[in-house]
Amino acid sequence: MVMSHSGDDPRDNDSDDKDENNQQLDWSFQNHAEVLLRKGRHSGSNFRRAILDRADLTEADFTNSDFRRASLVEADLMKSAFDGADFRGADLRKARCNLSNFRNCKLEGADLRGIRGKYAIWQGSDWWNAKLDEGLEKALKKKFPKPD
Repeated sequence: MVMSHSGDDPRDNDSDDKDENNQQLDWSFQNHAEVLLRKGRHSGSNFRRAILDRADLTEADFTNSDFRRASLVEADLMKSAFDGADFRGADLRKARCNLSNFRNCKLEGADLRGIRGKYAIWQGSDWWNAKLDEGLEKALKKKFPKPD
């Protein structure tokens, strides 16, 4: 089991040594189900087609990471930053996403059914191109409407 922990909030942009603590991972096409990456700093990482089912990715930084066609079924993504990440074709069924940032993410073909993400930030992301439950769709339409 891998554990990433830096002690500080990984989304704290005021830290001078932010880049120093970043650890880019290339786990593409690998199985890391149930891995522990809590509070890790992994912006710009490659998780393309990785299996991260039931993984703990809470309070971590995954900005600008590649999650294309990755499996994150029942993963805990709460309080994490995924700004600019690519989730096209990813499986996030029943993932816990509350209080996370998904600004400007690519979500085309992603499966978001059964997720807890009503209280996440989806600004600039194309959530309407993903598969999602009616309740989440209704909430996102209201908070982050599709541009005209």
